[in-house]
Amino acid sequence: MSNELPDSMGPIKILFVEDEAPIQTLVQHNLEAAGFRVEVTDDAETAMERVADNRPHLVILDWMLPGMSGLDLCQWLRDDPAYSYIPVIMLTAKGEEDHRVRGLETGADDYLAKPFSPRELIARITNLLRRSYPELQEEVLRAGDLHLYPGRHQVFCGDDEIRMGPSEFRLLQFLMSHPDQVFERAQLLDRLWGPHAEVEERTVDVHIRRLRQALEPFVSGDLVQTVRGAGYRFAPPASA
Repeated sequence: MSNELPDSMGPIKILFVEDEAPIQTLVQHNLEAAGFRVEVTDDAETAMERVADNRPHLVILDWMLPGMSGLDLCQWLRDDPAYSYIPVIMLTAKGEEDHRVRGLETGADDYLAKPFSPRELIARITNLLRRSYPELQEEVLRAGDLHLYPGRHQVFCGDDEIRMGPSEFRLLQFLMSHPDQVFERAQLLDRLWGPHAEVEERTVDVHIRRLRQALEPFVSGDLVQTVRGAGYRFAPPASA
């Protein structure tokens, strides 16, 4: 198998392998509050299945697990070319230097001893993701659950990717970049197709309709609004 990245770099998926329920709950709650999508399992064997099925962006491993240890699971990740790119953070009660060294030598990218601060864990995750996936540093446009990733030409609502054509993507990106501003058809043509493009103004209406059709199954409410006699605007949800 070749070394390939996850199918999308949209919502960040983290696999947390830990057999202590209170720590599971604490970490999952804090990471989800920080905007990550978290899957929890309590043994290495199940974690191997989750890695194969869901291809997480990052794995957090407890050293001491029932059956296969976190150290052995880390070694398995590093030995398989299909998963060797996935960054790994080791969590353990073992704070001795030799255990830290063993974890890092096995291929862990970072190491955090229990007890730990959830804020520190989130900071370490963020830094590790930035190092491992430079493309994550791009600016993301957000409006409620709607996330647009300019560099990757992807749009998500929650965990669901919204498929749309390149013209609809450019239109949504421009409107999301200027929330609540009304743009005439001629302005949108000029900004998106260029001042010398031989495109009729009604073309904008066609792409607006297609954009709405793409958003409708995923997004509640009228985000792309028609302002009668004026043009169109993007109206973010009140909670955005």
